[in-house]
Amino acid sequence: MGVFCKLPLYYRISFALAFFGNMKNLSFNVKEIAKVNNVAIMASNDPNQLVPIKPICDALGIDAKAQRNRIDRDEILSSTGVIMTSVAADGKEREMYCIPIRYVFGWLFSIDTNRVDEEVRASVIKYKMQCYDTLYDHFASYASFVNQKQKRQAEDWARIQILKKEFHEAKNKLAKATKQMNMTVDYSFEQWKANGKQLILDFDD
Repeated sequence: MGVFCKLPLYYRISFALAFFGNMKNLSFNVKEIAKVNNVAIMASNDPNQLVPIKPICDALGIDAKAQRNRIDRDEILSSTGVIMTSVAADGKEREMYCIPIRYVFGWLFSIDTNRVDEEVRASVIKYKMQCYDTLYDHFASYASFVNQKQKRQAEDWARIQILKKEFHEAKNKLAKATKQMNMTVDYSFEQWKANGKQLILDFDD
């Protein structure tokens, strides 16, 4: 495997994906995201793009046939695997066992690190740790979001109750002030004289 094995795991898998992307009789929604040693690294935003497992297995130093058997036994992956006959870049027809790219990362996560080449084992373990972190962030982050949302809702509800109370008190004060103003408006000249020329109203008591 030579220089290929010395490349980081990310590039080795990327090259494997690029290999399939270069097959002549297939069309993919792919784009080049980088180039290393004149080898294009391709990426796709189509989750259903089919990816052959053999180039990836070769990059990891594991048996592609054994991995196909594992996929065929898996209750989820078994329904995704297909065999495609394609014309590769060298013009020869090859049968390729493929799975959609959306399942590739989960399949890689399930590979026994003891079966991969020693020189890439650390990279595979690092990849698995990233998967664990990503899963935790996804599910734990949602739980954190729910907790924060519930806490904010409780705070908002408490504030609404305070504002309702303040609004009720303000309504009572407004009604009282309106009543007092009407009493002042209705206060007659005769009342003023009868009260010793003093503007005496009940609410002044």
